[in-house]
Amino acid sequence: MSILTEKFNTPYQSSPFEQIKNEDYLPAFKELIQQSEAEIDAIVNNSEEPTFENTIEALAFSGEQLDRASNIFFNLNSAETSDKLQQIAQEVSPILTEYSSKISQNEDLFNRIKKVYDEKEKYNLNEEQQMLLNETYKGFVRSGALLNEENKEKLKKISMDLSLKSLKFGQNVLASTNAYFKHIDSKEDLTGIPEAIIEQYAEEAKERNLEGWVVTLQYPSYIPFMTYAENRNLRKELALANGKKSFDGGEFDNQNLIKELLNLKQQKAELLGYTNYADYVLEERMAKSPTKVIDFLNELLVKARPFAEKEIEELKSLAKADGIDEIQGYDHAYYAEKLRKAKYDLNDEELKPYFPLEQVQEAVFGLSEQLFGLTFVERNDVPKYHEDVKVYEVKENGEYKSLLYVDYFPRKGKRAGAWMTSYKNQYQKDGENSRPHISIVCNFSKPTKDTPSLLTFQEVTTLFHEFGHALHGMLANTQYPNLSGTSVKWDFVELPSQFLENFCYEPGFLKTFAKHYKTGEVLPDEKIEKIEQSKSFMEGYQTMRQLGFGILDMSYHTKVSELENLSVKEFEDNYTKATQLYPSNPETAMSPSFSHIFQGGYSAGYYSYKWAEVLDADAFQYFKENGIFNPEIAAKYKILLSSGGTKDPMELYKSFRGSEPQVESLLKRAFG
Repeated sequence: MSILTEKFNTPYQSSPFEQIKNEDYLPAFKELIQQSEAEIDAIVNNSEEPTFENTIEALAFSGEQLDRASNIFFNLNSAETSDKLQQIAQEVSPILTEYSSKISQNEDLFNRIKKVYDEKEKYNLNEEQQMLLNETYKGFVRSGALLNEENKEKLKKISMDLSLKSLKFGQNVLASTNAYFKHIDSKEDLTGIPEAIIEQYAEEAKERNLEGWVVTLQYPSYIPFMTYAENRNLRKELALANGKKSFDGGEFDNQNLIKELLNLKQQKAELLGYTNYADYVLEERMAKSPTKVIDFLNELLVKARPFAEKEIEELKSLAKADGIDEIQGYDHAYYAEKLRKAKYDLNDEELKPYFPLEQVQEAVFGLSEQLFGLTFVERNDVPKYHEDVKVYEVKENGEYKSLLYVDYFPRKGKRAGAWMTSYKNQYQKDGENSRPHISIVCNFSKPTKDTPSLLTFQEVTTLFHEFGHALHGMLANTQYPNLSGTSVKWDFVELPSQFLENFCYEPGFLKTFAKHYKTGEVLPDEKIEKIEQSKSFMEGYQTMRQLGFGILDMSYHTKVSELENLSVKEFEDNYTKATQLYPSNPETAMSPSFSHIFQGGYSAGYYSYKWAEVLDADAFQYFKENGIFNPEIAAKYKILLSSGGTKDPMELYKSFRGSEPQVESLLKRAFG
């Protein structure tokens, strides 16, 4: 018997990481799938007439242990992977996909669900129960429950292929990222780079048993190099390597995989009666249709482009003074940093000593207490999957509310970027409110023997962003696990994260935690003022970049047939042309490492970052008008967070704000 198949004998039934062995996973999944199938059989074979309780509710609570094992495995495959774990993922993914297809295509189960759905008027269902019933019915229909047997089999095979190919895409990106490093043996090549970063490069070289310095494509290594290195040829070389990730025709190339994934998604959409995959996806989003998304993105594009072009002209002037006639994409971060320093006398290295990681974490903990009454106590008795991880017990009014895992530093087995995830959902059953276990994973610079982990200001906002997601999970207070926390419409899910970032720019709040790690000196007023002013720095450029990603994503999922006659690079260039501010390099493409849409859940959904920016700008405007710590508004916002997916998101937003969100709030914040 595997540890994963038993009730966990740990504090708050937390994940027993330290007891799990790699060989536990496959047998555990097989056993837990059998258990879950037995639960489904019990629902199907119930001799009583189908009711909400014995069918819809029973289904919502089924497979809990399998969900927990899956969460553990796939979260570790992102945060602490290995060759062995990736190999197991290749075996486990098709088994789980087959299990899911088996449930979603179980005709007898669907007949019971449909009967309850068709007779819903006779049940006295509350709002959350109605939502669960609607979502359950729609979920089955969207998974092929109304298809004939032949098409059900086709859909099952497509789903399995998608699962495996998505996994492979992510593995290729990780392998391609890890395969490259730049060994530098002359310190002169590091001119312009701050000493703390050079020290980081030296440690990376030591870990590889090399003399000198090593720069990798991991963001905490790559971004500072592109921002500060005066050596333009090396910036070009690094940018070229980064732009070639999974796009070099080698072992980890993703170009064919992209076409295969998109064709499979198109087949799936057509099989289910949709014109394209975007239509299929957007039916379940706030935006509702590709047309509305494209109109939204184009409206922002028209308004943002003049601001972006003006920003690039300023960078061109700086580059020209250095003898550069045609500025390139690999010059952007370097000259943007110069311009920011000239305009605001700010650079990341000057600010970093004021943002030691522990202080920033304490600030976000304090903000959560002030707004929502949460406190955080570190627990050393809860199992962890890596020594870098810390675990906190989250309390509300002294009562246990959640567990929070934080995992901040890069490792070879951790994918790039930052994300929030869950090891256990919240739900209420048999009179007990079973609380969630939430995790934040980032890639911040590690502390060295002399220096704590110091964050760039962008990393400060990243931590607040992921913590906003974490609050959505930790404050969850719904009845059913599949409507809990971040289980909301995808274009609503970024509201809590982006909302929390706004506090980083509030002078009064910044002063409470932006203190020099050696002297305790508060960040000077003029720098705080400049941080506030710099909020809209390069906003035009950043908006165009995000719009480029969003338009490309929507194009891939509405115009896949065009890829029959175009390469991935040609397609990408065609649909990002209107948003490009620098010349395109024929040797690079971002699509083959666009993990958000080809591995993650953002297929036909990347626009949601900008969509949610409208929501967050509008929501924070409400706070600003009434005081950013206003307890009445915070209480209303807490209801929005704790409600999860129990209500239509627009209704939830209007209950909080009193009206629909206004695009003008975003434009005002971004461009004044």
